[in-house]
Amino acid sequence: MKIAIIGTGNLGKSIAKGLITNNAITTLYLTKRNLDGIQDLDGYKNVILTTDNIEAVKQSDILIFAVQPAHFENILNDVKPHLTEKHVLISTITGFSISRIEDQVGSEQFIIRAMPNTAIAVGKSMTCLCSNEKGQKRIPIAEAIFNRLGHTLAIPETQMQAATVVCASGIAFWMRLIRATTQAAIQLGFDAKEAQELAMFTSEGAANLLITSGNHPEEEIDRVTTPKGCTIEGLNEMEHKGLSSSLIQGMVASFNKISNIKKEQI
Repeated sequence: MKIAIIGTGNLGKSIAKGLITNNAITTLYLTKRNLDGIQDLDGYKNVILTTDNIEAVKQSDILIFAVQPAHFENILNDVKPHLTEKHVLISTITGFSISRIEDQVGSEQFIIRAMPNTAIAVGKSMTCLCSNEKGQKRIPIAEAIFNRLGHTLAIPETQMQAATVVCASGIAFWMRLIRATTQAAIQLGFDAKEAQELAMFTSEGAANLLITSGNHPEEEIDRVTTPKGCTIEGLNEMEHKGLSSSLIQGMVASFNKISNIKKEQI
């Protein structure tokens, strides 16, 4: 695949590393106004670093935009004259709707929105995808790219706001739960390093159990709990203190915050 990443900041660089590691490119153009931050990617076979977005667009078929939202419209206007029927435009810009992209480049382009999370840096992103009508034909291309960097799910654009909370903000929510588990382990007698190790790998194991088995979480909980046992005692105490309800309320609050920000921008 001939891919260009327009705006190789933290996210763009993580995507680039995943593509290089998985040998998923024919050529890979990486653009950035200042190339100092991506010099460590120089020298890889078929990877070209440049400050010239136009050059990258002309030499590529798949364009992954990972720029700041404030710069996106100007960049789209700059590259528009150089877009052809072969180009697939993949935007990772949060909150920038497909209709706004179409306003800049036209609805005849293949346009896809991708919403990865920061776990893309270790090849474990949960990336949600949506597209315009024409872009539906190119969703498999986006899946092929981002499945090398984790897992993908194609959803309607109307759900992208909720996906931002569940997947992108969700990383922070899970980090807080892991941190709390670490603190509890310290209180129970482990040193800080051991406590975090226990918390990290236990959470990884829990997720992989569900991924591998396809079971509902309650099925796996039932395997661990016994009558009058310590697990059900702990679970009930957490629920009495509002663990599930506070997590749900926090995620809904995040969703409402995004809604308010969008209303202010209109």
